[in-house]
Amino acid sequence: MQNRRNFIISGATLSTALLGKSAFANDDITTTNEINNHYKVSKTNIRTLGVGKHSLKVNYGMGIGCMGMSWHRTFIPDKVPMIKLIQKAYDTGVNFFDTAEVYGPYKNEELVGEAIRSFRKKIIVCTKFGFNIQNGQLSGLNSKPTHIRQVVEQSLKRLKTDYIDLLYQHRVDPNVPIEDVAGVVKDLIKEGKVLNFGLSEADVNNIRKAHAVQQITALQTEYSIITRDPEGQILNTCEELGIGFVPYSPISRALLTGYINPLTKYDANNDNRDTLPRYTPEAVKTNWPLIEVIQNFGNKRGLTAAQVSLAWLLAQKPWIVPIPGTTKFAHLQENLWSVDFKFNEDELKEFTKQIVNIPITGARS
Repeated sequence: MQNRRNFIISGATLSTALLGKSAFANDDITTTNEINNHYKVSKTNIRTLGVGKHSLKVNYGMGIGCMGMSWHRTFIPDKVPMIKLIQKAYDTGVNFFDTAEVYGPYKNEELVGEAIRSFRKKIIVCTKFGFNIQNGQLSGLNSKPTHIRQVVEQSLKRLKTDYIDLLYQHRVDPNVPIEDVAGVVKDLIKEGKVLNFGLSEADVNNIRKAHAVQQITALQTEYSIITRDPEGQILNTCEELGIGFVPYSPISRALLTGYINPLTKYDANNDNRDTLPRYTPEAVKTNWPLIEVIQNFGNKRGLTAAQVSLAWLLAQKPWIVPIPGTTKFAHLQENLWSVDFKFNEDELKEFTKQIVNIPITGARS
């Protein structure tokens, strides 16, 4: 945690020296050319999800997960700073924004829609369907074709747009054949309301069935240094079929930053970490050797634990695009700067060997 704080302090000082004024003090968020000059999105740090007609080019090879800006992370930030954060992210070159109807519910799509109005056509907006929502609460899965259409119409209104760049099925519904789900999305693509199709947390069998009906651009699944479940069959299938991979929780809901410790408290009314076995005080303490390995690697190279975690993911496959979430511009900068570090072959082999040899306590869910 101290390393991350030091990074933020030094990063702010460096930004002031480079830009001549603090980005945080700039209220006119549409005129941050100085920041753009630092980041300079080039072909070398653009990654492509999917292939051919249904491919998407993502700046930095990294997007931003917007969920925590309004839901599920203990505190709910004020709306105005979060709108500014999304707009500043765009000003720095970020073009891939992830949300869902269930985040809030609804509030996160509304936030994103308000924030992106002035540059909507220049970015990639991702959202999701797949749940019933009753009285503001999730109430089971629902991927019936009629429901998908209803959700898309409502999401379009909340996002203040007339098309969705990437529409995911949030979770596979065992009561609806995946071919039917892919079929209705295919129709929505023909109608121009959706441009690309994605799945989230789907197994190999469902990926293949859906892809046979409508090309899948991306699979979104939890993947990080501490959660390596997709390795093997899932990633191999994506590579075979030309499907991009979008890791959510790439720094494991802040666990891999070193911020979370056995004393960390969560608001059970707005944070699912309180229910996840890996975030109990005992599990955090037992898993701390992994954090130490990450921090030690980063300390020798001037990187924070979060940056090491993201750089490691980026090193796995060229078609992997993480979507770390944040509510702070300093952390957004920190995350984006992780693309500047490239593991060499020996570093990657040795670091990976160290992390895979550490037993992990607590399931991810």
